[in-house]
Amino acid sequence: MSRLLDLWHSTGLYHIEFAQLLMICVCFFLLYLAIRRGFEPLLLVPIAFGGILTNIPVANMGEGDGLLHLIYEIGLPTGVFPLLIFMGVGAMTDFGPLLANPKTLFLGAAAQFGIFAALLGAVGLSGLDLGINFSLADAASIGIIGGADGPTAIYVASQLAPDLLGPIAVAAYSYMALVPLIQPPIMRLLTTETERKIVMTQLRQVSSLEKILFPLLMLILVGLLLPDAAPLLGMFCFGNLMRECGVVGRLSDTAQNALINIVTIGLGLAVGSKLGANEFLKYETLGILLLGMVAFSIGTAAGVLMAKVMNKLSKTPINPLIGAAGVSAVPMAARVANKVGLEANNQNFLLMHAMGPNVAGVIGSGVAAGILLNFVR
Repeated sequence: MSRLLDLWHSTGLYHIEFAQLLMICVCFFLLYLAIRRGFEPLLLVPIAFGGILTNIPVANMGEGDGLLHLIYEIGLPTGVFPLLIFMGVGAMTDFGPLLANPKTLFLGAAAQFGIFAALLGAVGLSGLDLGINFSLADAASIGIIGGADGPTAIYVASQLAPDLLGPIAVAAYSYMALVPLIQPPIMRLLTTETERKIVMTQLRQVSSLEKILFPLLMLILVGLLLPDAAPLLGMFCFGNLMRECGVVGRLSDTAQNALINIVTIGLGLAVGSKLGANEFLKYETLGILLLGMVAFSIGTAAGVLMAKVMNKLSKTPINPLIGAAGVSAVPMAARVANKVGLEANNQNFLLMHAMGPNVAGVIGSGVAAGILLNFVR
């Protein structure tokens, strides 16, 4: 009987707390969203599974010598995982639409306004007597959610607010997955049917030389003006150069497929290790989710409004819908802009035009991250 009691006292069932059980249910819900609804499954599946593992009592997977904690220590405080993912994203990115219409760079920049709006909101929220207290570093990490760029959000949070990494990562990837639900109402609210019907002129053909020179020039420019953004955009440019130079096809293929898949697994499990009940179930988590939604919505609206202004000033027509693609959710935001445009005019194909601001949004979020790291760290 004594040994049976010892066995019972060693089980997770004996030690489990309600908060841990609740977090396991939250992780099952994330798995449902990923598997059944298709919301960013490549990252939500490992994140949710890692969250389940870290909330199993006694196993200690997310702390000490636990496997998830070791993966976390290797990949996130060092910034290795987000940077390698940025390299893979760069290898999958075509800068052609942006180079063919450089004006769309302003749309990517305008969409980053949500980042700084959410930063101010987080600081203001801390001033209210709600039991929520965000430092400036926390506010900066929350604000970057508005860029809709998961790796950038994780990189900034790991540098400035590692204790908030779990909710920030979940918020960032959840809102990226919800782009088709969040953006269309904002886009329709801020544009008229006439504006949504605007047909844009065909993009010019971009030469291989332009595509090779662009990542090199961007790296030098960013590195000299904003060194804190150099790690993110540097890896992004390196991945893109491997794609465009045409002489390292095997390396480009590895970055686009095997490497980014391996790192995605590690990144997801590492983030899941921060979904422990004692770290996630706080009032701050609700504040992060709300501010992330505000940041993303403001970024979408700012991109659309900037496109409306540019359409008034430009000699060639610009459909304001492509401004919503200025957030960094590549290529989903561009597809949403194309879908809303087709609803207004079934001959209005905006996908390639929207890819310009979409790619510019990746650059913009990287620059915004560099600015925040420079001023806050």
